[in-house]
Amino acid sequence: MLVHLAIRDLVIVRELALDFAAGMTALTGETGAGKSILIDALGLTLGDKASPALIRAGCERAEVSSEFDLADCPAAADWLRDHDLDEDGACQLRRVLVREGRSRAYINGRPVPQALLRELGERLLDIHGQHAHQSLLRPAAQRELLDRYGGLELAAREVAEHFTALQAAREEYERLRQAAEDRHNRLDYLLFQIAELEPLVEAAGRLAELEAEHHRLAHAERLQRETGEIAVGLADGEDDLAGRLGAMQRQLKALLALDEELRPVAELLDSALIQINEAAQSLRHYHDAMENDPARLQALDEQLGQLHELARKHRVEVAELPELLARFSEERDTLDAADERLARLATRVAELEAAYRQAAEALSAARREAAARLSAVVTESMQTLNMQGGRFEVLCEPHDEPTRHGIDRILFQVAANPGQPVAPLADAASGGELSRISLAIQVATADCGDIPTLIFDEVDVGIGGAVAEIVGRLLHELGRRRQVLCVTHLPQVAAQAHHHLQVVKHTSQEATETTIRPLDHEHRIEEIARMLGGVEITAQTLAHAREMLPPTD
Repeated sequence: MLVHLAIRDLVIVRELALDFAAGMTALTGETGAGKSILIDALGLTLGDKASPALIRAGCERAEVSSEFDLADCPAAADWLRDHDLDEDGACQLRRVLVREGRSRAYINGRPVPQALLRELGERLLDIHGQHAHQSLLRPAAQRELLDRYGGLELAAREVAEHFTALQAAREEYERLRQAAEDRHNRLDYLLFQIAELEPLVEAAGRLAELEAEHHRLAHAERLQRETGEIAVGLADGEDDLAGRLGAMQRQLKALLALDEELRPVAELLDSALIQINEAAQSLRHYHDAMENDPARLQALDEQLGQLHELARKHRVEVAELPELLARFSEERDTLDAADERLARLATRVAELEAAYRQAAEALSAARREAAARLSAVVTESMQTLNMQGGRFEVLCEPHDEPTRHGIDRILFQVAANPGQPVAPLADAASGGELSRISLAIQVATADCGDIPTLIFDEVDVGIGGAVAEIVGRLLHELGRRRQVLCVTHLPQVAAQAHHHLQVVKHTSQEATETTIRPLDHEHRIEEIARMLGGVEITAQTLAHAREMLPPTD
């Protein structure tokens, strides 16, 4: 609730500090005293548009600040935490106006955009009778109020959760569906590339081996011819190396009888002769095994050509083709899985649609029942507020499209006078009528409202006598459950308040200044008497005022 308001150099207020308490507070004063300044000041702290014209004459800046106790306003406390503006539970709103430049807004001492100030203000205070602030004129607020009145907040949250899940599934399904054509084109491409790579991927892993075989077959004729010639020269010819080395070996062995130091040389010749014979034998085997195979050579030519062509096509090395095939195969599997996921998502969307529809239809039925009850209660209250024959209706009709708030369009409608058709609340009532209708709605829903502070302006327009007393009693009763500030001209209304503020305008040759002061019991009697009898206060009006007020507040 509102606990403090400070004003400096605003319009005709030089400096003012007010403390507020729970219950109903009446704000009274002579016509033109400036009762609207307090509401304007509060409006500035709640994000209203600021103008340099509001700055007091002769001053360069004006400042307004308000402080709220959030013990009874968890919505505002949560909002502050969500926006990282919480300061140990404090809630201070400040607005600074300057003649040159834009106004500045602060929440708990931190500069914020005006829009944030307004967003927080909607959770703190509602001004009835001033269209700019009246939350009841907003369709969203009307829907939320109906849900609170009917105890449907949990059901509404469940519908919102179903809708959020449904939207997420729909968006994912649509994303996959729209990508299906591109995905299928990509899959066709991958399947073609995989079909090209798979027959050759094993060969790519044996590239060195295949190239060696190809090189050997390409020179098979020369290899066979020259290995045969070498074998003959080593050991198979008439004057081969083995024969000549054997003769030398025998001659050297004869010399061993003359000098034993030649034995190592003889042993080397023995070893050389053995190696020459083994080399000749190996060459004979190689020669005999070597085949000139043109068909195999052609096959290798084609295989190696395909490998190098694929490598050039994909701009990789031949040795990297197996890895490329693995990547293509993995992507193919992923795309195949996407089609399966699309089918599963279609099933999921259908399930979520059914769950949303079931929850939304149940909420809609409960809303229609609550709408009928609220319509009857408010219509009954209107009859006692000088609006005989008027009626209030809560329209609950199917919405064009399902939303996170359900399948209903909720609209508060009213006919202020008998014989008139109902119309939206904002269009069908004057300022005073709107304020009284708002009062009736607030009283009917007081136990379920979440805005802790309500301001009623012009509730006394066009009424008097017994109706005025009823309005006062309604405000008094509402003040037991909410903080109520009422700007009124009627003594019957002011007398019902728990607290009383008087607006006084002081005029001199130099300046005009407005002050606001809290009234004790005796001063309340004087103010009620003034409201009853005008400027001249008589003993009779004082006695009447004393009768209207309880002996102590």
